[in-house]
Amino acid sequence: MPDNVDASERMVDNWTKQIQETAARYQAMAARVQGQTVTERSKDNTIEVTVDSKGLLKNLVISEAVSGKRMAEVSAQVMRLVQLAQSRIPELLQQAMAETVGTTDETANRVITEAQSTFPEAPPEEDLAPPEPERHHRFGPEEEEPPPPPSSQTSPPQNPPQPKPIPRRRRTQDDDDDDFGGSILS
Repeated sequence: MPDNVDASERMVDNWTKQIQETAARYQAMAARVQGQTVTERSKDNTIEVTVDSKGLLKNLVISEAVSGKRMAEVSAQVMRLVQLAQSRIPELLQQAMAETVGTTDETANRVITEAQSTFPEAPPEEDLAPPEPERHHRFGPEEEEPPPPPSSQTSPPQNPPQPKPIPRRRRTQDDDDDDFGGSILS
């Protein structure tokens, strides 16, 4: 019976050692991935984006040279570059896992598969045409809907009441003949 106990203890010690080694490899992988970023630049080097390993935008640089471009084109380029950078994250994870945990680990493969579904490949550039410029610009508040036309069932609108005319005073002979229409003292 002591041999069975010794064998059981060795088996538990081996499991513990394997678990500790695996945990250390995963911690090394997490540390490596956490600090990594992906940067993409436009072909003309006017826009640069950087995302972290979680896909969050960490830096955006737009040069003064884009001032001649339409804003719709610039924003489409920014979004395209962010998608390109994010699409490289699964590759980044796969490389970090290969160097730390290994590619045969089932959990590592699930993490990569999840990253691939979260950050799919960016569509080809020719599929992303910038939107057409808006032909009409509105700068004021939104117009309210016009009132509905009067229906035939309601009575026609009444004319609004007219203000009463101010009565004029009749001129008498006592009034001065000046250009102002009367005495200022009366």
